[in-house]
Amino acid sequence: MAIKTVAVLDYEEIKDGQMKEVAFEDGKVLLSRIGDKVHATSAFCTHYGAPLAKGVLTSDGRVVCPWHGACFNVCNGDIEDAPAPKAIHSFHTEVKDGKIHVTANAADTLKSNMERQPTLLATGVNSSGKGVVIVGGGSGAFHAVESLREHGYAGTITILSKETYTPIDRTRLSKALVTDPAKLEWRTAADLKIKYGTNIRLGVEVTSVDVEQKTVTLDGGKETFAYDKLILASGGTPRRLPIEGANLENVYTFRTVEDSQKVDAAAQEGKRLVVIGSSFISMELVVAVNSRKLASIDVIGMEEFPFEAVLGKEVGAALKKFHEGRGVKFHMSSKVDKIVPQEGNPALAGGVVVNGETLPCDFVVMGVGVAPATQFLKGSGIELEKDGGIKVDKFMRVKSGKDTKNVYAIGDIAIYPQANGDETRIEHWNVAGNHGRAVGLTISGKPQPFAKIPIFWSAQGQQLRYCGLGAKFEDVIIKGNADELKFIAYYVKGGKIVAVASMQNDPVVSKASELLRLGLMPSLEEIKGGKDLLSIDISTLSTLRTVEEEASS
Repeated sequence: MAIKTVAVLDYEEIKDGQMKEVAFEDGKVLLSRIGDKVHATSAFCTHYGAPLAKGVLTSDGRVVCPWHGACFNVCNGDIEDAPAPKAIHSFHTEVKDGKIHVTANAADTLKSNMERQPTLLATGVNSSGKGVVIVGGGSGAFHAVESLREHGYAGTITILSKETYTPIDRTRLSKALVTDPAKLEWRTAADLKIKYGTNIRLGVEVTSVDVEQKTVTLDGGKETFAYDKLILASGGTPRRLPIEGANLENVYTFRTVEDSQKVDAAAQEGKRLVVIGSSFISMELVVAVNSRKLASIDVIGMEEFPFEAVLGKEVGAALKKFHEGRGVKFHMSSKVDKIVPQEGNPALAGGVVVNGETLPCDFVVMGVGVAPATQFLKGSGIELEKDGGIKVDKFMRVKSGKDTKNVYAIGDIAIYPQANGDETRIEHWNVAGNHGRAVGLTISGKPQPFAKIPIFWSAQGQQLRYCGLGAKFEDVIIKGNADELKFIAYYVKGGKIVAVASMQNDPVVSKASELLRLGLMPSLEEIKGGKDLLSIDISTLSTLRTVEEEASS
C-alpha cells in the first residue's frame, strides 16, 4: 500500500485532552489532542491488541492501555512502560481547512501491522567493546534489550539464559497453560540477532561472576565473558515447602515452559489436583484447568481467603465464592503437614495431609513463591540479603560490594526503593520488564530513576486489575459489588489511597496508576464521598501546569 494523506476528522470534533479512534482507508488511527496539537498513532496496543482509545491519555503525552498498563508516547509512538513489546507507529498530522489530515502508509494503520518494526542504529553495532552482558532470559532481559536499542545504545549486547528459548510472555503459562515456547516468544533468536544486534546463548548456566575482573563464567569455567556493564536478571527459583514428600515425581512447581508441559499432561479428565498456595500463580492455574473435568480441585492456603494479602478479605471472599461455584474446594487458614506416596508406587504423590485430613491426588502443584536465583553470586563480591535478594539504588545499580558501579540487578532478585521510600522485592513479570526498561535508559546515557507504579492482572472469572504500592495496607474501601466481581477496591495506608484494584471497571486501574504517578490520587475523604477517578482531568495542559507548579513549590 502506498503512503496517502487522508482527511480523517474535523478539527473541532476533538477537544483538548481527548482521544478518538478514526478510520484511515481499511485501518484505524488514534488521534490524541494535547493543547492545540493533534497527534496520530497506531490505534491498538502492541501487547494484546487493546483499543488505545479506551485507555487513558495524560497531558505529558502518555497513552495507557486500558487492560494491562502498557504505555506509549503519543508524540512519537515510543514505549513508555512495559508490557508493551514494540513501539507503535507515529503518523504526520496537519490541520488544513478545518480538518485533520493524517499522512501514513495505509498498511501501517491495520491492526495486523500495529507495531513499528525495530531498526538497528544507522551506524550499526560497535563490536569493539565488551558491551552489556545480561544474565537471564526473562522479561527484564527482553525489555532491557528493547530499551537499550530504542534509546541509542550502540555497543554489543549478550544474553546468557539458562532457558532453552528466547524471552517469553511468561504470564500466559499460568493463565492458559501454553506448552509451545514458539507461541510465547516475544522475539525469535534470529530477530534478536538481526534486528537488535543481540547475541543470545540459550541453555547455558552462569556459575560465577567476578566484579573486579568484570567477567561472567559459564558452566563451571567452560567459557568466560567480559563486560563493560552487567545486568543481573536471573529471576527466581520456585520454592518447595520443606515437608515430607515435597520432591515426589508428580509434585510440580510452576515457572517454565517445561513446568507447563508437565501440568498440562497431568491435568486430564477424571484426575485429582491439589494446589498448595492461594495467590496469583495458584489461582490462575485453577482457572486454566477447571474446564478439563477434573475429578477434584483442592486449594490449600495459609490465609483465611485466597489473594488476601494483596486484595484483602472482602475481595478474597468474593473470589473464593466464585471458585467454589465452579466446584473448587478450599482448605484455608491451613498448612500442609506432609505429602504421602501412592500405595504401591512410592515415587508418586497419592495424598496431601492437611489439618489431619488426607486429600487424595493424582498430582500436586506448589505455588508458594520463588527464591531469588542468586546462588551463583556467592563469592562474587556482591552482597546477598537473607532471602537471596540484592539491594539496588534508584537506578537499579547494585549498592553492596566493591566494583559494582557497572552492575545492575532487576526483576525478582532486586530489592529496590519504591516511590514511597519502602525497599521491596516484587515477584512479577511486568515489574521486571519496567526494571529492564529503566536500566536500558540509564546505560544509554539517559539515567532514569525507577519510579513506576506496579501493575498486575489476572483472569478470575472476570479480568482483575491492580496497581499501586499496597503492601501491608491498613484498610480497604469497596465501591460496587465484590460478589458480582464488579467493583473498585481502594487500599489505604497512612490515611492515603496507595493502591487500587478493579473488576469490570476498565480503565479505572490504568487511570489510578497515572494518578498515583502524578501525585493526584484523591484523598481518602473524597473517595469515601464517592469521587470518581475517571472524572479527574489529567489529560489537558492546564493539569500538567498545575502538577509542575506543585512540584516546584
